[in-house]
Amino acid sequence: MPTPAACSLPIRRLTPHDLTACADLSEDRGWPREEHKWRLLLTAGTGYGIDDPGGGLVAACVVTEYGSGERPELGAIGMVLVAARHARQGIGRRLMRHIVAAMGTTPLTLYATPYGRPLYEELGFKTTGHSEMLTGHFTPGGAELQVATRPASAEDLGRIVRLDEEVFGTDRTPLIARLPAFSDQLRVAVDDGQVVGFAAAWPNVETHVVGPLIARDTETAKSLIASLAAHTDRPLRTDIDVRHEELLAWSKERGLASVAVNAVMTYGITELPGDWTRRFAPLTVAAG
Repeated sequence: MPTPAACSLPIRRLTPHDLTACADLSEDRGWPREEHKWRLLLTAGTGYGIDDPGGGLVAACVVTEYGSGERPELGAIGMVLVAARHARQGIGRRLMRHIVAAMGTTPLTLYATPYGRPLYEELGFKTTGHSEMLTGHFTPGGAELQVATRPASAEDLGRIVRLDEEVFGTDRTPLIARLPAFSDQLRVAVDDGQVVGFAAAWPNVETHVVGPLIARDTETAKSLIASLAAHTDRPLRTDIDVRHEELLAWSKERGLASVAVNAVMTYGITELPGDWTRRFAPLTVAAG
């Protein structure tokens, strides 16, 4: 029996049992395996994939849905990957069309590399912003901790969830509630007894990724980054909204170098909800 063409293979839901196959697919495309991140996305989000009859996956991606009602208020698409041996056959386009159709009227967002952006534009996504990826060893400057920070406690989790919803613009409890277990560090910024910001540092291959980073203002964001850096020997990595020019300049002065600039794209809405002035970096570009 002839092997069916990859473009006709069925699309199915992925589960945490597909973790190794997803990590293999990342590695196939020259990405880090990122098993820790895949595990989070496959449990907090919904994975879609196409099985390769020869083993492994032809393609995969994850959608993380947000909102407190019966229907999601926003869907974040990430980890869109097609195996190298099946590239340029229209499989990524087919997978994305499937997801857009499955999500119906739910607004969508994603972070696009320059390579992927033309496909998303073809599908109707619009660029509404940009983020700059930075990485490197953080060098303290001596005057960063202008706002007090401390490790988050169990009692802080409710405050963190409420602040995140206020700033992000929709409820992300299933994702944010996983931060204590997912992260190596979760810290809050406190002023006059009130939580005015929070940030996590989670392990990804050889770095600690700083995200989410939500803060009252730039000085609070600096204090959170500096406090996270003080408790790790790993290089940091983060994705900062390019509108936060002061934080970007400060981060580069402290040793983080620009790696890439990605487009923030939306479908069904003209801009993301919430307050961008307090939203400095996503948990991961794969989940917003």
